[in-house]
Amino acid sequence: MITLYTWGTPNGRKVSIMLEECGLPYTVRPVDITRGEQFDPAFVSINPNAKIPAIVDDEGPLTLSESGAILIYLAEKTGRFLASAGPARYAALQWLMFQMGGIGPIFGQAHHFLRFAPEPVPYAIDRYSKEVRRLYGVLDTHLANAEYLAGDYSIADMATFPWVARHEWQEIDLVEFSNVSRWFADVGGRLAVKRGMEVPES
Repeated sequence: MITLYTWGTPNGRKVSIMLEECGLPYTVRPVDITRGEQFDPAFVSINPNAKIPAIVDDEGPLTLSESGAILIYLAEKTGRFLASAGPARYAALQWLMFQMGGIGPIFGQAHHFLRFAPEPVPYAIDRYSKEVRRLYGVLDTHLANAEYLAGDYSIADMATFPWVARHEWQEIDLVEFSNVSRWFADVGGRLAVKRGMEVPES
């Protein structure tokens, strides 16, 4: 049994989507980051960085944090959504790293300065909004010639989808990015993705 420590954020939902796609049995332990529960000693003992998501896999036994590492682990555990070798594997890892190094941090900063900063910071809003738009452009150009980010549906799509799902937070209209819009509808129509996006229950 896998225990998933998570909250309703894009990073958390990457892992719940993967667990649903793989059909692995798991239990959910919500960690309410709005109340600072990620800093509770019990959770810090699982992830010293005090960030969700994290998993404990009793079968390992294994405790693991960092969403990208968890996705790779689950893919290798099940033999699904990540090729075992060759160009297809590295294509998926490339787009996974694109999400982890670009989309996640930049979209997250845009969320902060557009929605949560105590007062407007025009320079930061302009900087991160421009970079968000540039990254959508990269995705859109790539998806003009690819059904999914790495050709076949993979952990790269699962990692990216929850961040694009908050396009309104980024003040992005997907109509402007027709290829991203098509991809978003395809991925979002998967039943496992729909289930994963509802974890943890409100």
